[in-house]
Amino acid sequence: MEEWETLRERMIRLLSETKTPLSARDIAFELGIDDESLVYEELKHVAKTVKRSGKTLYVQPAYCKKCGFVFKQNLFKKPSKCPRCRSQWIEPPRYLIR
Repeated sequence: MEEWETLRERMIRLLSETKTPLSARDIAFELGIDDESLVYEELKHVAKTVKRSGKTLYVQPAYCKKCGFVFKQNLFKKPSKCPRCRSQWIEPPRYLIR
């Protein structure tokens, strides 16, 4: 990754080149970001940016590992609890650009 690239450009490059979808934690680790919430905030803008270039930000929604409930409301943050079983064992959303 080039040092002159903005955070968004680095995220777009990472998500375009990866073979498997990445969680916000994976993205933060790869880009050296300490705050996972910053990744979620930037992903909203990344979705708009890549749409203008003819690509798509694909989102694998978060789901509860205990009961299988799939979260579909806010795809740009990790839910804290499952509304069905109240479990906190949540698999975060994952992202990929194609």
